[in-house]
Amino acid sequence: MSVIPDQRRAPTDCTTMAEVRQGVDALDRALVALLAERQRYMDAAARIKGEREAVFDEARIEDVVAKVKAEARRAGLSEAIAEPVWRLLIDRCIAYEFDRWDELRLANG
Repeated sequence: MSVIPDQRRAPTDCTTMAEVRQGVDALDRALVALLAERQRYMDAAARIKGEREAVFDEARIEDVVAKVKAEARRAGLSEAIAEPVWRLLIDRCIAYEFDRWDELRLANG
């Protein structure tokens, strides 16, 4: 039996739904931490970008999605999961970045 470092069982070793749920919950905690880090990069982008129009960049969106799809294929993640999840993530991150961009400019007058 293989155990992944945070004490969850590998999916192939799970024999009960409790073990599956424990693994999913552990991964969710890790994903939240990674998404919080990604959000901090949006904070940095909002601080760095000089023009509000720079927040939405269609070419960058498509570049990110293409890279995610390639990584999904490499990692064995269905593109039918990866692409819509990342498009929604990007959409929400852009909305967040617009808010942060506005807040920073209003705070600094």
